[in-house]
Amino acid sequence: MTSNLERYADRHARPADVVTAVALCVCTLFGAQISTSESSPPHALWPAWILVLSGAAVLAARSHPRATLTVTATAAAVLTALGYLPSPLLLAPVMTALYWVAALTDSRTTNVYGSATVAVLVATSLAAAPLGDDFILRTVGTILWLLLPVSLGGRSRFRRAYLESVKARAAHAERTREEEARLRVAEERMRIARELHDAVAHHMAVAHAQAGTAAHLATTQPEQTRKILADLVGTTTSALLELRATVGVLRQTADPVADPLAPTPGLDRLPELVTACASAGLTVTVNTEEEAQPLSPGVDLTAYRIIQEALTNATKHAADHTARVRLRYDTSRLLITVTNDGASHGGALPPVPGGGYGLMGMRERAHSVGGELRAGPRPEGGFEVTAALPFQPHTPANAPAGRGPEESR
Repeated sequence: MTSNLERYADRHARPADVVTAVALCVCTLFGAQISTSESSPPHALWPAWILVLSGAAVLAARSHPRATLTVTATAAAVLTALGYLPSPLLLAPVMTALYWVAALTDSRTTNVYGSATVAVLVATSLAAAPLGDDFILRTVGTILWLLLPVSLGGRSRFRRAYLESVKARAAHAERTREEEARLRVAEERMRIARELHDAVAHHMAVAHAQAGTAAHLATTQPEQTRKILADLVGTTTSALLELRATVGVLRQTADPVADPLAPTPGLDRLPELVTACASAGLTVTVNTEEEAQPLSPGVDLTAYRIIQEALTNATKHAADHTARVRLRYDTSRLLITVTNDGASHGGALPPVPGGGYGLMGMRERAHSVGGELRAGPRPEGGFEVTAALPFQPHTPANAPAGRGPEESR
């Protein structure tokens, strides 16, 4: 009920203040008539103007609570010094001003102004009348009546502060959710871009090499040309399937009855990758050291994509058309090395306007599972890509976010 009245008063501040001022004037006029057997207030008319002034001052309580309290407390002190009994009706303007001071200012200000008001009113009340039966009313009664609005105003201030903090926390949480959503969208876009790059770049590079070889051998070795063209059909089919699987991720939410996506590739498809590179004219040898260990799906996909990208670059740039892949299963991680002899830029893709770099994508993939990747020219010639991937993915404490020197190649 109290909170409803406060909300109504906040929405209609000026009318509420006018009604309050009029009610306080009426209360003080009635309060001036209250007396005891030992207190006889004066019958002069001029104190009534003090009562009206005290009630009217409350109109400025919201904007000037300290000044309002000073005016109402001074008026009440004058009346009690004249012998009026400090009843709650007579003290109503002071109590209202004390409420607004407690509600709109800090605790220190409330304590200072409240203590001074109580002390002044108790002192003037006792000075105007001898000790008698109304001593309790003039002392303890005055203190209790003045402490009541202080308590209510402090409670209102704390409730307002609590509501403001709740609103601030809600606004902060909303901003945090929006930032997190934007971050997730950016990460998803980067993931899809990497998948599309790995799938399209590899198959298109292999298809380009196969088509070039077939054109070169078309007149001299027709049988070999037909075999290469058959492999070209398989390469383009694989490219279409991987594109369908990647784009299907975007359609999965909107189309719940869509066909299930094909399994993500892993090292078990490495023989197919070697065969596709061989048909494009790149001879690939694979050497596995130590016993193969099970990898998590994310690490398995990352290992496959890194090898795929390195072999794609070797297909384009390796002068001797050979590449070597070495897989070493260490205690807790998989070490991948892809090397080729020949041109020193064999593993690096030239920058594409508006696009990314193959090395950047490989490094981002390695970092996403808590691994590391290094790539660069070999001292003896050629290019080498080395990656260390944990068997189970984890996020490193300080994963580098920028490009290394070799990414600018």
